[in-house]
Amino acid sequence: MRSLLLTLAVLVALPASAQGAQYRAQTGTFALTGCRIETVTNGVIERGTVVIEGGQITAVGTASAPAGAIAVPCAGGTVYPGMIDAGTRLGLVEVGSVEETQDVDEVGDVTPQMRALTAVNPSTIHVPITRVSGVTTTLSVPEGAMMPGTAALVNLHGYTPEQMAAGFEGVVLNFPLSGRRGRFDRREQSAIDEATKKAMEALDEVWEQALLYARIDSARAGRGAMPYQPEMAALLPVVRGEQALLVEANAAADIVKAIEWLDGKGVRAILTGAAEGWRVADRIAEAGLSVITGPVTGLPTRASDRYDRTYQNAALMAQAGIRVALRTDDRMQNYRNLPFHAGFAVAYGQEVGFDRQAALEAITINPARILGVDDRLGSIEVGKSATLFIADGDPFEPATSITAVFIDGYQIPLVSRQTELFDEYLRRDPGLSMDGE
Repeated sequence: MRSLLLTLAVLVALPASAQGAQYRAQTGTFALTGCRIETVTNGVIERGTVVIEGGQITAVGTASAPAGAIAVPCAGGTVYPGMIDAGTRLGLVEVGSVEETQDVDEVGDVTPQMRALTAVNPSTIHVPITRVSGVTTTLSVPEGAMMPGTAALVNLHGYTPEQMAAGFEGVVLNFPLSGRRGRFDRREQSAIDEATKKAMEALDEVWEQALLYARIDSARAGRGAMPYQPEMAALLPVVRGEQALLVEANAAADIVKAIEWLDGKGVRAILTGAAEGWRVADRIAEAGLSVITGPVTGLPTRASDRYDRTYQNAALMAQAGIRVALRTDDRMQNYRNLPFHAGFAVAYGQEVGFDRQAALEAITINPARILGVDDRLGSIEVGKSATLFIADGDPFEPATSITAVFIDGYQIPLVSRQTELFDEYLRRDPGLSMDGE
């Protein structure tokens, strides 16, 4: 059995080139003509051209196609910026049931030095499956104990993790739980309180060590390297506010405790998860935190909640004035469903003002702004990366087809393992036959 699993692990880890030439992207100068353009940040252009040169958008609107440009007729389609899924395990988990294909959970409670970027598998089968749906960029997040590692934003094209890097890395903090760990948690309340107290003490101790390390580092500036403490070195830019801290908290009580813990620390914090963010939206807004929330299509956190509270969570936080981005956080790696999460958020959130534009921003420009890469990603603007897609309808509708995808100026072939299986088994008539039959 073990040899079978290892064989499977090797097969799924084959390099991109081994998947065949049909996966290779095309580069050059492109002119996307006759397009409806949803810029996200500057309204909608009903008919115009988008020019791509050197990997960047060089013209939007009434521009003429440059000489020699490869024409990509939109045929009535609409150009959108590439969608950003701000919470995934993409590249870190290949097959959820096969341990040998997973690199998402490091041993130890405090391992911020473990960078997801170095673990991302560029040849994962989930990359082409995800990008052909218009999701061009994802945040790969390690998981596990208190500080499981450093998350990385990656574009879904490249042969090495460095080629995929999209400009953001942030340390993950799973804030201590103050309640039960699910309905199967049968601990006495006293045991829960004691565990919470110990977890908070451990977190405070780590933070104090990080502050001390930073003070020593400042005092020794220019006088040789610091003693080897990789976890403290990894926290150094967080302590100094140079790198983001992704604080995962979901229960309302934990969110409030996290806000209180962050107060006065001068940390560039981003709240993630926030499943009960709607309960304490005013507190989050008052703290000035941005939120990455999801999955939108989850279940209510409490039996007494309305069935659609999870669907409305992002909308209710946005109504309170919070900048919100969406994530799929899908255990089954269905990151391609990000636009449908956004569609759910609109369907159940429009009664509180979360319209289609707000949902589109929550999967494009908002995550780009929250992660600090909005100078490159998140909208259709001159000077930004040519990371975009063309759709023949509303991308939030399941019946819509994606007709073209570009990542950093590379035109991505619309091929994945799923499209290949579709083509293989779409027509099985007359079925198998032998020569001469």
